[in-house]
Amino acid sequence: MLRRSIAWLNRRFSRGSIRSTMFASFTISAIVAIILTGATLYVRFSVQLDAIISEENEMLVDQVSQSLSTYLRDMIRLSDSISYNVVKNTDIRETTLLSERMRLLYNTYSDYVENIALFTNDGRLLATAPPARVQEGTLAVGFDWFTRALGRTENIHFGGPTVENFFADVGYDYKWVIPLSCAVELTEGKDTQMGVLLIDLKYQALSDIFSNVQLSGSGYAYLIDSTGQILYHPYRQRIATGMVTETNLQASGRSDGVYTEEKDGQSRSVIIRGVGYTGWKVVGVVGKPRISLGGSQDILFIVVIFCAFFELLILINFNLARKITDPIHLLEESVAGLEQSMEGTIYVGGTAETRALGLAVRKMVAQMRKLTDDIVREHEQKQKSELNALQAQINPHFLYNTLDTIVWMIENDRQEDAARAVTALARFFRISLSKGRNIIPVRDELEHVRNYLLIQEMRYKNKFRYELDCGEAVGSLATIKLVVQPIVENAIYHSMDFMDGGDGLILITAEAEDGVLRISVEDNGLGMTPDVVRRLLSGPPKDESKSPSRGSGIGLKNVQDRIRLYFGPQYGVTIQSEPDVGTRITLTMPAVPYGEMEES
Repeated sequence: MLRRSIAWLNRRFSRGSIRSTMFASFTISAIVAIILTGATLYVRFSVQLDAIISEENEMLVDQVSQSLSTYLRDMIRLSDSISYNVVKNTDIRETTLLSERMRLLYNTYSDYVENIALFTNDGRLLATAPPARVQEGTLAVGFDWFTRALGRTENIHFGGPTVENFFADVGYDYKWVIPLSCAVELTEGKDTQMGVLLIDLKYQALSDIFSNVQLSGSGYAYLIDSTGQILYHPYRQRIATGMVTETNLQASGRSDGVYTEEKDGQSRSVIIRGVGYTGWKVVGVVGKPRISLGGSQDILFIVVIFCAFFELLILINFNLARKITDPIHLLEESVAGLEQSMEGTIYVGGTAETRALGLAVRKMVAQMRKLTDDIVREHEQKQKSELNALQAQINPHFLYNTLDTIVWMIENDRQEDAARAVTALARFFRISLSKGRNIIPVRDELEHVRNYLLIQEMRYKNKFRYELDCGEAVGSLATIKLVVQPIVENAIYHSMDFMDGGDGLILITAEAEDGVLRISVEDNGLGMTPDVVRRLLSGPPKDESKSPSRGSGIGLKNVQDRIRLYFGPQYGVTIQSEPDVGTRITLTMPAVPYGEMEES
């Protein structure tokens, strides 16, 4: 069937025009793409929604488990407090003192505890908090919590929910409680014996922990003990009457995790988390999330949207097909006209492919070569222009701070210092400009740095000192201008700024050996780690490079790029640094006399 349909479409398209073929192809392709995209998004959204809901439900069940563990841990601490701080240190013959001390602890935990009682090993009541009277004819030894406590004296025992019917209630308002019992050591004179401590936990406190949890959809959480007995369930009454069944026995045999099970023909997720100290388990039950249409209004809305989109799609495809095919028809007509006369003009128009049919191959190749050469030349020129612009940058903070310093000197009648600063600043800018030249002698570059250091020395009030070492022969060699000052600027802002008492030292040396010029800037500042050194040579992040920070200047990376652009990749910047010792930055360039250097 599929083969016949494809064959029929091929026949229809082969007989039709280009316009009808393109129109039909675009429309069918767009519809198929819309359907596939919609189905993919539906599946993807369903999977993501399922994952998000499952994760949120697991977090809620974890919170319930943690809250319940915290609550039970507080109750165990209360039991330990009574055992070791009250019972063990008080003679059981002093029943009034026992009751008073137990009452103090009861008042502290009254929101969570219904009763506290202490019994001898034969079931005789010694003390209670609050004061209570035992039901007539009721013996403690007949209760499960009593026998379990004396049966395993080393453990704390939690019972299941039960109606508190051991003590008499005047208002006959017997409440649901969870008994906590443990064996305690009773002191009577010099003798000791085993007894039982009973703490009735309010079932309402347990219920409050679960009632504040709302799982997704109609999900719920319940609590079981190690045997699978339900301790709390939001539908406890329905389960008791048989209206609802639960898979609590299966849950008791499972470890912590998320499980999928089928119940009443529906798939649901079961989340199990253990509760510390008790062997209890919190079980969360959540139905599988499903995305479905809400009703006829949703279906109508989707149909309207699809129809509107389909009409728009037809209009776009028609115009697109016409725009593509009209130039082809005109080109076909002009080519057909060549059969009558070779003097006809070939139509050139429409898309780039249609226009390219009227061009000669040789001319096209020549044009491509010319275009490639132009692009390469333009790229090189652009790179040089950008680096030249970078070398002309002057940190505005340096200029503003220098002018502020000069104004301060004038206001404080320090005319000689102000004159020196103005002279140094003028020389600094004169060498910076260098009549537009990019190559200058080493002596001029170092003189430029000397003027810069003179100004900074005035600003920083002799925080540091500097030395310049350059022989006469080395001073006549050629260098790119404004490559040393950024290095010195970094040394001042990142090292000398933190020195006190004039201990800072910046040593600048220039030497030539084996045809290589080396200009070094060394300081005794803070130094840098290897990671910082690598970042400096790789350049700052893009967002920082747009607005250089204080002390960054043109930057080490830009200095290295300029040197390598003019002299090749074998030259550039090297950094030697050790934290708390200092930093040495060396610029390497070919040792060429200034008179022989020509700018390329």
